Amino acid sequence: MAMSLAQATIFSRTSLFLSRNALRSFTFCVPSSSSSSDNLRRKKWSQPVASVLELGGVKIAREDVVRDDPTNNVPDIIFSRLGMQLHRRDQHPLGILKNAIHEYFDTSYSNKFDKFDDLCPIVSVKQNFDDVLVPADHVSRSYNDTYYVDSQTVLRCHTSAHQAELLRNGHTHFLVTGDVYRRDSIDSTHYPVFHQMEGVRVFSPDDWEASGIDSTSYAAEDLKKCLEGLARHLFGAVEMRWIDTYFPFTNPSFELEIYFQEKWLEVLGCGVMEQEILKRSGKVNNVAWAFGLGLERLAMVLFDIPDIRLFWSTDERFTSQFSKGQLGVKFKSFSKFPPCYKDISFWISESFTENNLCEIVRGIAGDLAEEVQLIDNFTNKKGMTSHCYRIAYRSMERSLTDEEINDLQWNVREQVQSRLNVVLR
Repeated sequence: MAMSLAQATIFSRTSLFLSRNALRSFTFCVPSSSSSSDNLRRKKWSQPVASVLELGGVKIAREDVVRDDPTNNVPDIIFSRLGMQLHRRDQHPLGILKNAIHEYFDTSYSNKFDKFDDLCPIVSVKQNFDDVLVPADHVSRSYNDTYYVDSQTVLRCHTSAHQAELLRNGHTHFLVTGDVYRRDSIDSTHYPVFHQMEGVRVFSPDDWEASGIDSTSYAAEDLKKCLEGLARHLFGAVEMRWIDTYFPFTNPSFELEIYFQEKWLEVLGCGVMEQEILKRSGKVNNVAWAFGLGLERLAMVLFDIPDIRLFWSTDERFTSQFSKGQLGVKFKSFSKFPPCYKDISFWISESFTENNLCEIVRGIAGDLAEEVQLIDNFTNKKGMTSHCYRIAYRSMERSLTDEEINDLQWNVREQVQSRLNVVLR
């Protein structure tokens, strides 16, 4: 029941279980097929993509995920992130945070929680949505929000995609950490690949009957006690508050906020699991709680990391600042490079969505795209609507040249016009 905090949750906007070995990727550059001078210019910006991923001895080719199929919307840049598993790197901020949370649960619950951090992110629509009671008409199921491999297979939107199968397999205390995928906007706190951790604890009647309170109240009290302890473990002695909220898969549902650095910060979402999920998993007489948190959001606060793109950096000036077991080491910025702004205006069509625009920009510029922001819109007397977007390009590692930026913007304009059914102004 993982709610993203590095990004907005799919519920406020919108299993393939393989051997527990690391994913490894092998990369090469895919050039443009045309030999024209224009395509040579584009070739310079072709994104490296993995040809094959090896997951526990099972090979997944690029063609298995990125297909010329009307039901497929996975671009090469997203496929290139499969298998990176930043959360499994002990000297990476996400791995350090994951290990700190594991340490809390191991200490507080005597190693009772099973841990999974290498489950395959390619899952069925049933696992990703149906098993956690996401309504059939929910916006999160749309092609605008989710990466579909085909009509029945997706890149998981949340680690909750593995919840039902783990319950059916007999696990009653578990933590699941993994990379998750959502089509999203471009700015300093949003990225189409991020990392979540989900926790689940199942209770039997023997646990709550002696307490004198009903099962739901018992689970909710235990959940809050557990997560308040986790917040203190990560942030120290902080003020906390609980906010009632709604999620399809828990009832009651809560958000935990802490007062940190002179403002209230949402830490995680949680609740008492809907009984229907437990019944479908063969646990008719049980009750359970579940929580979910976004690793990037918490790591950005704990390590003072200002831009979510930095988590993907291989620059030693970034990677050398962090060490195994050192939670909360403050990041020292090394980038003083200025942004370059380019505007693009067009008449939109009924099918236009901002997520589709961001996919094009990200596919061309990769992590050089820092932000895409709507700065103006109007509707003329003929009923035509115009949007003007400002694209900020910036490298965190070097200065960009005017030629590079102009090439990127030229390609963006060409692709926006040809693929989004809009008319440039």
